[in-house]
Amino acid sequence: MDRVLFRKIHRKIAPILFFPLLLSALTGIIYRLGKSWFGMSPDTANFFMVIHQGEFLGNPIKPIYVLLVGLGLIGAIATGLTLMRRGGSDRAKNRAKKFSDRQLHRLLAPIFFLPLLLSALTGIIYRLGKSWFGMSPDTAHLFMVIHQGEYLGDVLKPIYVLLVGLGAIALLITGIQMLGWFRHRKGKKAV
Repeated sequence: MDRVLFRKIHRKIAPILFFPLLLSALTGIIYRLGKSWFGMSPDTANFFMVIHQGEFLGNPIKPIYVLLVGLGLIGAIATGLTLMRRGGSDRAKNRAKKFSDRQLHRLLAPIFFLPLLLSALTGIIYRLGKSWFGMSPDTAHLFMVIHQGEYLGDVLKPIYVLLVGLGAIALLITGIQMLGWFRHRKGKKAV
């Protein structure tokens, strides 16, 4: 498969994933920081988890939601990585020298692809394992430890979640900006 096809796939799935991934990143950050740093109540924390996991769609749909969003993120990562294997296109190289959304996206993608991939995989395995495959609580906990960066300890866990979440949000925003949906159109000025 060539880069043009991967670019088309990447540009097609990114807008579809924008809101679910943004919602997932924001609620994951709020949940973790709220519990770790701000003493969030269990009811409020549960509210953010309901949104984070798509539980508001109903328990039967929750694992499907997590699976689709997670696979979408994995697909975006895979197609995005194929676009990075060489330098940018001639068109990108010929653009102005100022720091652009594309340059920031290309800078952040290799930094965050592994933590985002790990987060997607462990989130999918945790949710499907618990919902569909009767995963034991100990095994489920292991995947949640990886998903949340618990192995880093109580001090670094919220920082890890914050950085990964902000990285995802930055990639989402710079990616959507590259589509040009929010750019001002040049037109005739009213006199």
